[in-house]
Amino acid sequence: MISPLLLDLVADLAEARGRPPLIGIAGAQGSGKTTLARAAAQRLGGVAFSLDDVYLTKAERAALGREVHPLLATRGPPGTHDLALAERTIDALMAGAPTALPRFDKLADDRAEPLRVDAPVRVVLMEGWCLGATPQDAAALAEPVNILEGEEDEDGAWRTYVNDALAGAYQTFFGRFDAVLHLAAPSFDTVLDWRCEQEAGLLGLKREDLPPARREALVRFIQHFERITRHMLDGGTRATATVWLGADRSPREWTS
Repeated sequence: MISPLLLDLVADLAEARGRPPLIGIAGAQGSGKTTLARAAAQRLGGVAFSLDDVYLTKAERAALGREVHPLLATRGPPGTHDLALAERTIDALMAGAPTALPRFDKLADDRAEPLRVDAPVRVVLMEGWCLGATPQDAAALAEPVNILEGEEDEDGAWRTYVNDALAGAYQTFFGRFDAVLHLAAPSFDTVLDWRCEQEAGLLGLKREDLPPARREALVRFIQHFERITRHMLDGGTRATATVWLGADRSPREWTS
């Protein structure tokens, strides 16, 4: 169930601007940002899509993995998205033009057939785990934050590439948003439970029925997101408003 408070917050951020506003909803994996974005789009007469929907294709990420660093073959961090596709999609939606809305199939780990949007919309909502995140200082990159960084990025080349991408094109992209709402997890430890619940849902299972091997794979997977997620929880975000969630995803407190 979507909190009426969260829906009201999104509606307030999407106040009339003489054109369809662009509103971002950020939050860790499993925080409920996708559900909120879709509900807000329905309420406000808008359309919602995800930063996840503009991931580079599996082949493009594989090429990055070969040419730059093996960890870039895994979707998620800055540097693994097609921001030009995101920009074109947003421009078309704001212009009221027929738009092929990108979609991404997470089970196939590749692009899916786009969804056609023909009617003009009143608001454009994009949700994404790192929307509004700010880059870290170079000194903060020196020490690994988890086993993945310590064992598979010993020289820091991957996290430096990701941070440079975040500091460059992503900041420019984030700058075009009229407002960003950050749904903050109570801690990074909560994210694994949320992500397991999300994965189980994709497979048509209850969280407790998720196979142990799949849970272990998710432990590794979310480590790709850990550094930036922790940074955002520590204030490393240019969000317009932040809502702190409980472990049950209910809003506990908020700042703006």
